[in-house]
Amino acid sequence: MLGTKLSFSTAYHPQTDVLDKRMIQTMEDILRRFCAYGMEEKHYEGYTHDWVTLLPEVQLAYNKSQHSTTGKTPALVEKGWNPLLPVDHLKENLLTIHPTSKDVHENVEKGL
Repeated sequence: MLGTKLSFSTAYHPQTDVLDKRMIQTMEDILRRFCAYGMEEKHYEGYTHDWVTLLPEVQLAYNKSQHSTTGKTPALVEKGWNPLLPVDHLKENLLTIHPTSKDVHENVEKGL
């Protein structure tokens, strides 16, 4: 359907492991930055350096990021759709939530 082909390879074959290694390296970089700057999740004793708790958020951020080689997000390539966050719904409905914001914007543009 999407023009993909399943192929098997031998373990530790560098030509087929490149994409996986790149994705893992990116995830490690993101986790390292979060843990280094104290952006971990907070629990009752304070911040934790348990990077495992960050994996769901890091995976979501990775899957929603557009990649330079494909021009698409990994979620779109793999599943055919992008996951939505609550903020995405707010962006879509901002003008219906505050109908006057569109009028203000149009008036500002007319004034320029």
